[in-house]
Amino acid sequence: MINKITKFLKEVRQELTKVAWPSKDELRDSTIVVIVLSILLSAFIGVVDFGLSRITTLILR
Repeated sequence: MINKITKFLKEVRQELTKVAWPSKDELRDSTIVVIVLSILLSAFIGVVDFGLSRITTLILR
C-alpha cells in the first residue's frame, strides 16, 4: 500500500513539472478579466430578474 502511494506521489510530481505555469502578469490580467466579467454578468442577471419580476407583477394584477 505504501509503495502505491509513493508511486502515485512521484507521478504527480513528475506531471507537475510538465505544467506551463502562468507568469505573474498573466495571472493578474486573467484575474481582472474574471472579476470584471463576473460583475457584468451579475449586473445583467440582476437587471433581467428585476424586469421579469416587474412584468410578472403587472400580468398577475
